[in-house]
Amino acid sequence: MPRPAVTLDDVRAAAARIEGAAHLTPLVSSRTLDDIAGTQVVCKAECFQRVGAFKFRGAYSMLSALEPEQRARGVIAYSSGNHAQAVALAAQLTGAPATVVMPTDAPALKRAATEGYGARVVTYDRATEDREQIARGLAEEQGLTIVPPYEHPLIIAGQGTVALELVEQTGGKIDTLVTPVGGGGLIAGCGTVVRGLLDSVRVIGVEPLAGDDTLRSLRAGERIGVPFPETIADGLQIAIPGEITFGLNRDLLDDVLLVSDAELVAAMRFAFERMKIVLEPSGAAGLAAVLGGKLPAGTRRVAVVLSGGNVDARRFAELVGKVTVIHGNGGHTDP
Repeated sequence: MPRPAVTLDDVRAAAARIEGAAHLTPLVSSRTLDDIAGTQVVCKAECFQRVGAFKFRGAYSMLSALEPEQRARGVIAYSSGNHAQAVALAAQLTGAPATVVMPTDAPALKRAATEGYGARVVTYDRATEDREQIARGLAEEQGLTIVPPYEHPLIIAGQGTVALELVEQTGGKIDTLVTPVGGGGLIAGCGTVVRGLLDSVRVIGVEPLAGDDTLRSLRAGERIGVPFPETIADGLQIAIPGEITFGLNRDLLDDVLLVSDAELVAAMRFAFERMKIVLEPSGAAGLAAVLGGKLPAGTRRVAVVLSGGNVDARRFAELVGKVTVIHGNGGHTDP
């Protein structure tokens, strides 16, 4: 069989590159969460990663692997926020000028952070313009290296270091791994690790109801696009899986669960009130699936990746102030 685009050894190499640059993020747990889920749950808090999301791992993995002359010419990325910040910081740390293509409606907090790390931001209208086309044009004109948000082996390998740490921190005592799915880089990297190190672990992704492109693609056996997802989870607003990521995930994933925006916000509120953690909507997807009672029967030890926490205070208050409280049966009651 052909070699996969990313292997366990690739993830281990990425871990060596990012060591000392990325944070070792903690595991957090909650007895209340265990009671609701009816199982033991540990959460890998990537909201405490540099730039507030797992994306720093992949960005630094790729930039640190570039040739010095590539870094000197500069890099370009396209992102609604977390990857933008990750590339901006990784570029600053590795001495590479950075340009980031961001939608005009990207969260102000994420754009401000991206510019704060020293990147130049180029905006576009996500409803009428193609961000990848814009990035390719600028890359060709200025000799820049494109750093995609998920569609590159070095990026995927970097994201896989989340699971490499998780397996060590838990001693491998998990039977199910749950992560959000946008472009598929995080779950592809993490799935590669747990499949390589552990026996009989289920790998489950979580998408927003409006953005179920990976679920549809897995069922069809080929990449299927969906209309632009209308969801509060801006980090999961992907219309079609990546070619490389889907090639991996088709073999790695056991299932993809869907959550509503209301369930995402309920999970944000639970994390804040019960676990003292701030999550953005995308970062709460895995937790929302657990709280909603969506895990397969017989699940005993679950690891959930809390992928990011970049949401400004006003937006957070606006969302969680209206939400109802979610219970393990998927129902809601007023707070």
